[in-house]
Amino acid sequence: MSVTENSQVDENFETARLVARIADDFRGKDILLLDMRSITPIVDFFVIVTATSQRQMKALGEEVARVMKKRGQRRLGEEGAEGDGVWVLQDFGDVVLHVFSPEGRELYDLEGLWADAPRLELKLSQNAAASVGESADDSAPENVDIE
Repeated sequence: MSVTENSQVDENFETARLVARIADDFRGKDILLLDMRSITPIVDFFVIVTATSQRQMKALGEEVARVMKKRGQRRLGEEGAEGDGVWVLQDFGDVVLHVFSPEGRELYDLEGLWADAPRLELKLSQNAAASVGESADDSAPENVDIE
């Protein structure tokens, strides 16, 4: 991997960590960061979080969009934000945020669907359950402290 590619991966990882931290700040539950680089060329990281209400799903998504816009990172797409859905998706290119209701997370089971993706460890506040895993790639960050 070239220096430029490493730099981009590091930047994408920092973006994913930021999104996870926002989810934690908004009291998201069971926050999970999946390293998708060895699984698909389409995206580097998934941030998966459970929200306990539609209001929380909307507020969390709005805050992520606001912060990303402020950083100059354009949202490429959004699904589920308008309505009473069980899943809100925000696509920032190499980082994708998935916010689920508890029922939606169980129904769609992204953790099972992408079971081969390494789970990166996050040390978050008491609001979120930390996800622990190993990276399949030596260049992937491990044991990440988000605080």
